[in-house]
Amino acid sequence: MNVYLVGGAVRDMLLGRLPHEWDYAFDGSRQAFLAAHPGAEIVGAVQVCLWQGCEFMPLRGTGILADLRARDLTINALALDAAGRLYSHPQALHDLRHRLLRPASPAALADDPARAFRLARFAACLPDWQLAPEAQDQLRRLDPAALAALPAERVGRELLKALAGPAPSRFLRVLAAGGCLSPWFAELEEAARIPAGPPRWHGDNSVLDHTCEVMDRCAGDALAVWMALCHDLGKLRTPADNWPHHYGHDALGVPVAQALCRRLALSNLHLKAAETACAEHMRAGRYGELRTGTRRDILWRVDRRGLSRPFWRLADADSRHEWSQRAERELTILRAVRLPEAWRDRGPESARQLRDLQCAALAESGCR
Repeated sequence: MNVYLVGGAVRDMLLGRLPHEWDYAFDGSRQAFLAAHPGAEIVGAVQVCLWQGCEFMPLRGTGILADLRARDLTINALALDAAGRLYSHPQALHDLRHRLLRPASPAALADDPARAFRLARFAACLPDWQLAPEAQDQLRRLDPAALAALPAERVGRELLKALAGPAPSRFLRVLAAGGCLSPWFAELEEAARIPAGPPRWHGDNSVLDHTCEVMDRCAGDALAVWMALCHDLGKLRTPADNWPHHYGHDALGVPVAQALCRRLALSNLHLKAAETACAEHMRAGRYGELRTGTRRDILWRVDRRGLSRPFWRLADADSRHEWSQRAERELTILRAVRLPEAWRDRGPESARQLRDLQCAALAESGCR
């Protein structure tokens, strides 16, 4: 039985990178693999053979070359056998050299529509790579019903990986250019045609442009990038008669972000982050103008949700001010305040007293 190291690990080795995922393929049946590898077992809905902590799948088609042609992208259509011989898609090495993201076959995306989101994720993680023309063509030809039928977890998983990439906005831009935002990111379909705000602050940017710019300014903090994606969703629900203004978009964005997060089956942390980004980003952008009590309240609300670091990263990126440094200093002051013993365990009265003491501490620090 021949066993091959396949996919991303081989790609990364050829690019001089340390592989993070090790996937294997074998010729023959699963039953034959189990018989040849004592201790192996079949797991999961896709019937992966798990052996010594690694995943093994049977080759598709009639052999290794047929399997490579059935993969998603040419740069992932690579394999090494036990003797170290390299097998590759006919265009794989060319595309690695020229930094091209190209489907491995004319029907690669149609065969598995989740590959549309995988392609977009690769664009976010490889910012200096370009999409081959046939990639865009295949995206545009995808059946919307086939996209809609995908499991939410598969789409959400690709999004989360893209959020951690160095150019996360490319995930949205690739899907938008290919007409694949709907249904999973349907809220953003009109974003390219809606002004981001008054030209004084946003120039000629659309909501999509602004969202993408803020996402990329947050790169390196995946949760902050997710908050950037969500923060202006309310602008997609403001009356067109008021454009380029978007009065009240912070409150309008909360239910939109909630729906997006639930559709993608993301975690409760991502839900809290989306709600917080929408509801609080406008106040955070004017942090230096806020009264002491308002500053205390936003600092405390965000911190109680465990979101201070990514939220203030978003605030800096959105407002183009360094509010995070001041917010961190003032949050340290709030955390140092201790409620006197006599005021503890009184419910709402204790909360009010703590707030008063924290506001006083903030006001005192501001006078120094």
